[in-house]
Amino acid sequence: MVKKGPLMMTSWRTTGACNARCRYCNVDATGKKADRELTTQEALALVDKVYDFGVSWFGLKGGEPLMRKDIFEIVSYAKSKGLNVCLLTNGCFVEGEIYEKLVENQVWGSVSIDGPEEINDQLRGQGSYRKALAAIEKLSAGKILNGLAAAITSVNFNYLDHVCELAEKYHANFVWFNHLVPSGRAKDQTEDLSPTPEQLEMALNKIWDLSVKYEGKFDIHVHCPHFARVVKQRNIPNFDEWYEHKFHGKCTYFAFGGYISIIENGNLIPCFYTDLRPMEPMNIGNIRDSKSLLDVWEEMKNSPYYSSFRDRSILKGKCGVCEYIEICGGCRNRAYALTGDIYGQDAACAYVPQAMREKQNTTQKSQ
Repeated sequence: MVKKGPLMMTSWRTTGACNARCRYCNVDATGKKADRELTTQEALALVDKVYDFGVSWFGLKGGEPLMRKDIFEIVSYAKSKGLNVCLLTNGCFVEGEIYEKLVENQVWGSVSIDGPEEINDQLRGQGSYRKALAAIEKLSAGKILNGLAAAITSVNFNYLDHVCELAEKYHANFVWFNHLVPSGRAKDQTEDLSPTPEQLEMALNKIWDLSVKYEGKFDIHVHCPHFARVVKQRNIPNFDEWYEHKFHGKCTYFAFGGYISIIENGNLIPCFYTDLRPMEPMNIGNIRDSKSLLDVWEEMKNSPYYSSFRDRSILKGKCGVCEYIEICGGCRNRAYALTGDIYGQDAACAYVPQAMREKQNTTQKSQ
């Protein structure tokens, strides 16, 4: 029986290898393994640590996790420990023996798909839509379709309803929309693929409309702190309950360790979009160390670096004066990527805080 710990899920970026070349890949996955990827034995030891940490779900990402030849040895071991296993895939390998093993091991599969065929293939490569759709159909037939995942870009921000239509048709449990963060390959695509603040605002409002439309059929999650402000402005009657229990897009820096992810080389990071190379304090350890994940978790929560985010007044620019700072605060990784300052303002937000508007009005009247 899995014991209850501080988190529901811990995810592992299993490999840097991927057969696809998605333009916005936030880890810059290639056809080769990443440096110092965990061996099979190290991966099994990771499962033990994840189990001891007390999570109920073990998430597998990539790259493309199905490119690891030992993936089902690891999956089987995790299942034997009582862990639920979920996996994010581009769908290309969900066939034949691999599909049979996914069903046999009851691995809940999610598929990345970004809109209608023409739109999706602009972002993920020619023919990727049909392969993803075939995988969705198979996983649904095997009753192991978990969800659909889409990134919000300047190419597809107007076509997100298509992803929800597929989720309804194939009985997915959820749709997950991710905002674009300039990490990995996406760093070089920021100018072309990042939606304007106005486009992102439009997309987030559309997503709320979709969540109302499909309520009770599947959940819609949004990995974007701004979404909380957008929903608050829609004046829903039960906002506090929604924010506390249904909103999964809170920035993990403000959650004092609301998330732990393991990357290919065993490094532990607080957010899937963290880039460790330029800023060492983001690194919270390595799974190869003797420490338990619970020890790492406690150290992270109590470290001066992560403790600094308890006081949101430390934020700069418009994030620091925004009246929605306590429910949003922007994306810290995007702020760092674009400004070089982890406490800087998040330029992807279209909202102008009341304090800035009042100051502007005062200035105009005095002229």
